Amino acid sequence: MNLCRGVTDSIERVLGVKRFAKNCFGMEVNMIVQKYKDMLQGKSVIRQLSEFATARGAEIGYENVFDYSLGNPSVPTPQAFTETMIRLLQEKDPMELHGYSQSLGIPAVRDKVAASLNRRFGMQYTGNHIFMTTGAAGAIAHAVRCVSQPGDEILTFAPYFPEYGPYINLTGAKLRVVPADMEHFQVNLEAFEEMLTDKVAAVLINTPNNPSGTAYSTETIRQMTAIMTKKQEQYGHDIFLISDEPYREIVFAGVDAPYPAKFYDNTLSCYSFSKSLSLPGERIGYVAVNPACTDAELISAMCSQISRGTGHNCPPSIIQLAVAEVLELTSDLSVYETNMNILYKELTELGFACVKPGGTFYMFPKALEDDAVAFSEKAKKYDLILVPSDSFGVKGYFRIAYCIDTEKVERSLDAFRRFVRSEY
Repeated sequence: MNLCRGVTDSIERVLGVKRFAKNCFGMEVNMIVQKYKDMLQGKSVIRQLSEFATARGAEIGYENVFDYSLGNPSVPTPQAFTETMIRLLQEKDPMELHGYSQSLGIPAVRDKVAASLNRRFGMQYTGNHIFMTTGAAGAIAHAVRCVSQPGDEILTFAPYFPEYGPYINLTGAKLRVVPADMEHFQVNLEAFEEMLTDKVAAVLINTPNNPSGTAYSTETIRQMTAIMTKKQEQYGHDIFLISDEPYREIVFAGVDAPYPAKFYDNTLSCYSFSKSLSLPGERIGYVAVNPACTDAELISAMCSQISRGTGHNCPPSIIQLAVAEVLELTSDLSVYETNMNILYKELTELGFACVKPGGTFYMFPKALEDDAVAFSEKAKKYDLILVPSDSFGVKGYFRIAYCIDTEKVERSLDAFRRFVRSEY
């Protein structure tokens, strides 16, 4: 029993929950983990609104529901990608296409990713610095585990993608959120420097940003990384930058959106092809380890060991091979800037305050009342599905995911007008 109690205590410390209970005979019995059971009560607000929109669409026709909830790309995959898939299926050995790839990803694919990044951003990657993943989420899952241990802190900046909470906290590290720069949605540098204590192992950024659409400027990145460099020297340990970049290619005309790894050696760049190639269902991305990073030659190999514990075990071979042929192509992303300009003009004329997005397919206006949840509930009466800002770490705003057909964006304007006139 003492041995059992010792094991129980260890499990409870790791999970942060009770793993065992006593039955009517006083014996300890196994239970499902309460932590994950509790998470069932905290479903994603975005997913709940998307489900509501789908149900409402079944009643009145989905074309009449102005569903701005889910960030699902709305433009077609490039024809070149489709043709590459067809060619691969026709010409390649089925085992090469459908068999397991190496745990770090297909070497030729990793080499091509490295060469593309070097051409585009003036870096010095080799294939050994690239680890292929199941999208940006898979990339972050590996990057976080490479550079932090349970009890470490990881900082991010409000407003932030809500899933960062489970991404970080379920590793045993602790996510801490730097308050937002409400004027520009850049980085609140003063608060950042204060929160960057010796407990911090990494800083997680997302630029261009979900939900604000803001791209961190060169000056923002320079000032932020200067603070990190100073703190590394002060504390005598590495502080890593994890750069979440699924919207890297969706940057609007004239916007300053630098490649963060150019400014800071200890950077792990986490990328996804979901948005650039409109391939979210294919779950393909990578971690790119800055060659100047501490232990740069080891981190990709470490990622393959992390996969053993997360069940990652590399993304599909055929998708790796296909994206490697179209690395510097994108879908026609111009529709997102068109949609942004239509909405930004109309909403600001209706009295909404909004920082104009520099990229992505998101907009983050201030609600017309303090309670963003109440605001979004009222919008439902006009078949406008808008996501309240509370789960993004900011009160009193709402997110619009305008990755829908431009024709539908234009039709939604009348619903916004009726909503504002009737409710406010």
